[in-house]
Amino acid sequence: MSEVTIWHNPRCSKSRQTLALVEAQGITPTVRRYLDDVPSEAEIRAALAALGLRPIEAIRSGEAEFSARSLSKDSADEVLIRAMAEVPKLIERPIVFAGGKARLGRPPEQVLEIL
Repeated sequence: MSEVTIWHNPRCSKSRQTLALVEAQGITPTVRRYLDDVPSEAEIRAALAALGLRPIEAIRSGEAEFSARSLSKDSADEVLIRAMAEVPKLIERPIVFAGGKARLGRPPEQVLEIL
């Protein structure tokens, strides 16, 4: 099994559930607390590519910072990526990486596809 990494927010119930699900598979993932260890724009682009998602599909549009920055579904991809790097709580969570692929843990069971 290749290394498994999770971008994790311990305050998020879905993130905690996803981490527990990965661990229940007998895997001890690398846990990246992305709010403290903020991904760069390049890392966010790589994560989006591995997820097969556009930035608008992986951003938390309900967060106050989304509207405070005048972001919308029509914002340019680069603008959304920059916002996620500057305000990491805008990144949808959790994201699990394994074998060059990634899945959002929403619902947590989605990550089983890549483990």
